[in-house]
Amino acid sequence: MSQRITYQSVVEEFAGLRLDAALSESLNIARTLAASWIKNGDVQVTDASGRRVKVAKSYKLSRGDHIQVDAPTPRDLSDITPQLVDGFSIIYEDEDIVVVDKPAGVAAHPSPGWHGPTVLSALMGLGVSISTSGAAERRGIVHRLDVGTSGVMVVAKNEHSYSFLKRAFKERTVKKLYHTLVQGIPDPLEGTINAPIGRHPGHEWRFAVVEGGRDSITHYQVVEAFGRASLVNVHLETGRTHQIRVHFSALNHPCCGDLTYGADPSLSAHLGLTRQWLHAHILEFEHPVSGKNMTFTSEYPQDLEYALESLREGTF
Repeated sequence: MSQRITYQSVVEEFAGLRLDAALSESLNIARTLAASWIKNGDVQVTDASGRRVKVAKSYKLSRGDHIQVDAPTPRDLSDITPQLVDGFSIIYEDEDIVVVDKPAGVAAHPSPGWHGPTVLSALMGLGVSISTSGAAERRGIVHRLDVGTSGVMVVAKNEHSYSFLKRAFKERTVKKLYHTLVQGIPDPLEGTINAPIGRHPGHEWRFAVVEGGRDSITHYQVVEAFGRASLVNVHLETGRTHQIRVHFSALNHPCCGDLTYGADPSLSAHLGLTRQWLHAHILEFEHPVSGKNMTFTSEYPQDLEYALESLREGTF
């Protein structure tokens, strides 16, 4: 019997989105794969009254809709091979959670088209056992960092911790602090970016500030200003895909090195950057079993430290 992806969600934050786009974002799959599931009858939607809705990929979700997916697991997601990954380390581990320092170039979990290392494969390579239900390729993953973003992540090791942490992230009780190096100097030096984010209308794998997008709130404070770039402390109130990158790009202050969202290639080269200067620096949450407040910090990796020191010393 082939493995299958099972997924259920009551639509709240996805209200107004197309069904294929909502599945793509929530499951981190290509929109074309989501569309094929819908076409093949693997996706069911019921409305707030419990009645089944006739859906197509373009169906616009309404608040109170309930999505249920029972679809074949794509072949390249069915197995996770243990890997030893350079720069990947465990910050903390107990019976319920494992906190890791994720380097750039590592995805949170497998997805179609991604053949590199993942947090799950790296944990397996270190002998860490994850036991949660749900889709095999996402077990234990309660939040994500982009492949090109480094920093601290927490992974649940059992079903109770998984449910607790998923709810904590959804209810925004988890404190997520990022550091990013953006081009120029934001004005004002401290503020809040409140701008909805959705799929970019012209690019499948990009996001943008768009009318009718999902509510997205980013709080920021400039820590150091260098003229051509600024080191910024960022607190995410929401956790949309590419949120920091999209919001600062919309302000015309893209993350240094982030060519996808408009960074200057010349400045990126001078700073030695081959990815966005964006780092998940601090993660704070309540332990799912003990209730103790836990705080974990990830220091800058070598490539980000080098770029920052180049600015401080004016060596370019």
